[in-house]
Amino acid sequence: MNADPTSPAVLPPLDVVALTRQLVDIESTTYYEGPAGRFLEKFLAGRGFAVETMAVSQPADSKSTSERLNVYAGKAGETPDVVFSTHMDTVPPYFKSTEDETFIYGRGACDAKGIMAAQIVSAERLRAEGAHVGLLFVAGEERDSAGAKVANAHAKGSRYLINGEPTDNRLALASKGALRVRLMAKGKMAHSAYPELGDSATHKLVEVLNRLLAMDLPVVEDVGPSTLNVGLMEGGYAPNVIADHAEAQVLIRLVGPSEETKAAILKAAKGLVEVEFTLEIPFKRLRKIEGLPTMVAKFTTDIPWLTKWGEPLLLGPGSIHVAHTPNEKLAKRELHEAVELYVKVARGLVG
Repeated sequence: MNADPTSPAVLPPLDVVALTRQLVDIESTTYYEGPAGRFLEKFLAGRGFAVETMAVSQPADSKSTSERLNVYAGKAGETPDVVFSTHMDTVPPYFKSTEDETFIYGRGACDAKGIMAAQIVSAERLRAEGAHVGLLFVAGEERDSAGAKVANAHAKGSRYLINGEPTDNRLALASKGALRVRLMAKGKMAHSAYPELGDSATHKLVEVLNRLLAMDLPVVEDVGPSTLNVGLMEGGYAPNVIADHAEAQVLIRLVGPSEETKAAILKAAKGLVEVEFTLEIPFKRLRKIEGLPTMVAKFTTDIPWLTKWGEPLLLGPGSIHVAHTPNEKLAKRELHEAVELYVKVARGLVG
């Protein structure tokens, strides 16, 4: 779907705080991004952007019938020099916005509705200066980057991509990758009073998880260590039944290639559980700009899947420490600073 409206003669300036709250108040947890996408389509068209949408499919296991889409906004027929991008989806549970004198609160306040608002305001300022700038907002970042993968097939030829995630307004020098692992153990059911008649799947799984937790994971001096989290476990039927099945899901934050870590996991699991590598996002080193404070993102982003959108940078307001929590918030001061920073960085990139 395409929309190329006639730009209004006079547009009132955007209030970045009000826009953030407006975006937060649209529920858009992963797989339910449709309403946020349609709002952005209409809102950006009303601000004089030519808007395109890209359909994003629902995975078979999502249990959602909601529409999913990406939104691109720019100038019709123009190749952008810089594209600002972030994601529309948030993690559950959803809760609406509130504010006090200092902060905006709500699901997505810093991850990444406030970032989206700052990017929109920045893009308008840059367009008024004659810059060639675009906006790309995608679905699915919090789960599998489905929207970014779709967007990569619709690249606009931009030279630079400024991706937004909560980095405390510091430029990320690198972002860790991710390796998601599913471990599946099988056994034989029996009465727990007679363990010799059964074969416990949970005991096998626990043994493998202990081995994984004891592994020496890679460390990179200027990035830090790879880390491992056992996020999900399930199996068995009751305390007095020998379990014939058990499963766990593990997430490893990568600081380099995955081959060494994969080999160690397979070795630890051999003969006890089946291993399935369900998701891999590569580790990524990023550009440095002199004079800007820097950090290393211990989280993953859409950047590895947006390879055709230009040289990537990672930058945004807010702290990752409060993202995905019941206390998610974003300082209004930091939000306003992000607008100035985005404009400054974009100007510097394109001269």
